[in-house]
Amino acid sequence: MSAFGGIEYTAVRELRGPLAVVEGVSGVGWDEYALITLASGERFHGVVLDADRGLAVVQVLEGTAGMDPEGVRVAFSGSPLRVPVGTDWLGRVCNGRGEPLDGGPPVLGACTAEVGGAPVNPVRREPPSEPVLTGVGAVDALTTLVRGQKLPVFSMAGLPHLELAAQIAAQATTAGEAFSVVFAGMGLTHADASFVRDALEERSAAGELVLLLNTADAPVIERILTPRIALTVAEHLAFVEGSHVLVVMTDMTTYAEALREVSAARAEIPARRAYPGYLYSDLASLYERCGRVRDRPGSVTVLPVLTMPAGDITHPVPDLTGYITEGQIVLSPSVHARGVYPPLDALSSLSRLMRKGAGPGRTRDDHVDVAAQLLAALARARQLRDLADLVGEAALSPTDRRYLDFDEAFLRDFADQPSDEPRDLDDALERGWRALLTLPRSQLSMLPARLLDARDAQDAPDTEASR
Repeated sequence: MSAFGGIEYTAVRELRGPLAVVEGVSGVGWDEYALITLASGERFHGVVLDADRGLAVVQVLEGTAGMDPEGVRVAFSGSPLRVPVGTDWLGRVCNGRGEPLDGGPPVLGACTAEVGGAPVNPVRREPPSEPVLTGVGAVDALTTLVRGQKLPVFSMAGLPHLELAAQIAAQATTAGEAFSVVFAGMGLTHADASFVRDALEERSAAGELVLLLNTADAPVIERILTPRIALTVAEHLAFVEGSHVLVVMTDMTTYAEALREVSAARAEIPARRAYPGYLYSDLASLYERCGRVRDRPGSVTVLPVLTMPAGDITHPVPDLTGYITEGQIVLSPSVHARGVYPPLDALSSLSRLMRKGAGPGRTRDDHVDVAAQLLAALARARQLRDLADLVGEAALSPTDRRYLDFDEAFLRDFADQPSDEPRDLDDALERGWRALLTLPRSQLSMLPARLLDARDAQDAPDTEASR
């Protein structure tokens, strides 16, 4: 008898990479949790990927290296993999399987939940509303994150996306309401994992953070489980405990590569760039677990971070992510080369739900108008910058040269921000106003006259005082 009180199967036909193929099974279902016991008594854990005609394909979470098929016994639990859920997760640092890395006891909970989650009836979904302020001024002002939204960060190798993800996880707030962060790191180097732990130490000590760190040398299956465990924990904190939860997941490209590796081990027919054909639905099964539910407190907001190989935004991972999510924050190597942090490509970035969480009654009355004018002016400034490179600045009109001044003010005063200092939205918008006022009033056509008049009246006493 097994630890589950059921039958143990000993006919292991094959061990291949992270997979074990078990023969002669019956009554075993997809996604079922399995316990693998070696002849030495050592125990491993697994999940059923496929079960058909007496065969079960089990992905072994710790990998199959060093196993002898002759001495392996496999028992099935009869239910999917479950993890304890509850507030005991807050303040803990665990690996990608939820095992403690902080020297504490195993995480316990009053109940457990399936890591696969439960689909939410679309009729019971509430539209995202109210902002999640990240403490990153350019993001909050131009691509406002909304509670219940899924907004990815598109980056590439060499850009500080991990620093940005850690900064947002450390600083994000929701206007004084109960708030928690779940950070799921996937495929991290040990140096990166150490950096994340240090950057988030204060929030973890405050009992507001759940930290799951999957390192690059961990079994590949753990990388597939990490975001699912993170979302399972977040759903309970949100919809049962009543907290607003931000889930930061980085890097989703390494997650997709792990999925591709398992798919290849299963000898599945590959699709585009050798990724499995179900990559879209698999990513959707993660991203769509965010949101707000009618008659339930709290919300789950998802911020996935992914790197685009060779900066290719048509690569399957960013391409499919863009179809599922509601906008994107894009990081730019050219802005990074100018020494600006975060290197936000403002013209390529977009939050489609921004108007649900910004403006009167939510942030500031002038927020949406200032953001629109900043982007319009920036687009014109970038055109004139290209023209100046061709004909020289001397050939530009005085107004055109003011746009070049605006471009510099936008980057140096508005966008640039220390990585360890939060910037509130009021400060960010005031910096945006200062950048805009380098332009003649005639060029600020997207700002209502009442806002410009109010700004002129506000600035007049300051001008008199300076005299």
